[in-house]
Amino acid sequence: MSQLNTLLASEAVDLNARATDWRDAISRAGKLLETSGAITADYTAAMISSVEENGPYIVVAPGFAFAHARPSAAVKRTAISWVRLQEPIEFGHDSNDPVNLVVALAAKDDRAHTQSMKDLAKLLGNKDARARLDSVSSVEELREVLETTVKKKASASSAGTDGAQPAGTSAAKTVESKGKVLTVCGNGLGTSLFLKNSLDEVLSDWGWAKLVNVEATDTISAKGRAKEADFILTSGEIAATLGDVGVPVWVIKDFTSLSEIDAALRELYAL
Repeated sequence: MSQLNTLLASEAVDLNARATDWRDAISRAGKLLETSGAITADYTAAMISSVEENGPYIVVAPGFAFAHARPSAAVKRTAISWVRLQEPIEFGHDSNDPVNLVVALAAKDDRAHTQSMKDLAKLLGNKDARARLDSVSSVEELREVLETTVKKKASASSAGTDGAQPAGTSAAKTVESKGKVLTVCGNGLGTSLFLKNSLDEVLSDWGWAKLVNVEATDTISAKGRAKEADFILTSGEIAATLGDVGVPVWVIKDFTSLSEIDAALRELYAL
């Protein structure tokens, strides 16, 4: 069973939800986690507060919001909930609104959910799988999509050519590099990890996985450590919070778009 399915309790799924606004949508996702015994109401409140403080940075892909907060005593176990809205909701994001799918993550620490975030990023980056997620009518059908898509992706990756280079690039980068890139979000474990997984996949396709270390972190840590990195990748909302940190800060609109991340790397590394 995929880790996504392991973390997703059947009672934490609502495929026909209605929400009045983005706060209500997150509340519904949090309530499912509360009902399944994964969190207390304090964590739901923290997920809402995170967006109030940082803006709609959790809307990481078209139509998709990834609600989360920092690990705390309000999290009893690592889990996710799944809310598909009957009517899409505006979160205030300039390119990824409106949202019809909200996945909420409750993490006990910053490591337990790593594989599930990789699987989720790959799942949402697959157009066919994303379309199926919008049409499934039962928990069983949802679980099948989560399971089969992850397995197919893993098989395709293992069949690829290790160290393959995209057209027009070379193994040695064309700028002096510190060998590190930071992906940043408000909490350092949700959307930043989501973006890290997509960036890691692009670097792997390029054959640069051993040349560039990608670290997911929060805004406070990023401000102090920015000069350790070649650059920072993040959302528009978090970029505004960071301000001038002494290295380029590049905004990624769709955290599941490998082509957008590929283009950003080519620009930043002058390829």
